[in-house]
Amino acid sequence: MTSNARSKRQRERALRNGSKEAPLLRMAGLLSVLRRLKNSPEQEVRILLLGLDNAGKTTILKQLASEDISHITPTQGFNIKSVQSQGFKLNVWDIGGQRKIRPYWRNYFENTDLLIYVIDSSDRKRFDETAQELAELLDEEKLNMVPLLIFANKQDMMTAATAAEIAESLNLHTIRDRIWQIQPCSALTAEGVQDGMVWLCRNIPTRKK
Repeated sequence: MTSNARSKRQRERALRNGSKEAPLLRMAGLLSVLRRLKNSPEQEVRILLLGLDNAGKTTILKQLASEDISHITPTQGFNIKSVQSQGFKLNVWDIGGQRKIRPYWRNYFENTDLLIYVIDSSDRKRFDETAQELAELLDEEKLNMVPLLIFANKQDMMTAATAAEIAESLNLHTIRDRIWQIQPCSALTAEGVQDGMVWLCRNIPTRKK
């Protein structure tokens, strides 16, 4: 079987079953990490999920919330998912990525603990655009020193660039003011999503009282 055929079968299988069982295990694992790593069970964790339109942000969010991913529509405003377990609350804000919406991203920067930036690895023509948007985000004072996770999404596509190629295109090696990680993933099949979230949870900053 060719890699293209395997990719097609993976996508069809993910759409057919809605990836309902695996996300439950991934979220359970994520909450387990939170329980081990958080000192204060009362602290809420605010995660900002950004990226250009069609990057796969909402699909990732739905995977984390164990929701059906068969029908995804472009986010015109924002989505927020909150998960509570044994006193922990993980709030993930998914903000629309259309050009007309991006100026409003800054309205959601306040009190952000962690930043996720999602990139469509298969859309090489927009790498310059997404690099510019990310650079502007990292210059924002309210996001200063906020840990950054970059999801190099759509790795199930034959045309996807590797994480190393994207890191070079985005000049990630120049980032000095925060810890960061680039994680290859497929929001559709959920491959790599848990790995990225585990890294993120391990780097939850201690909020000053």
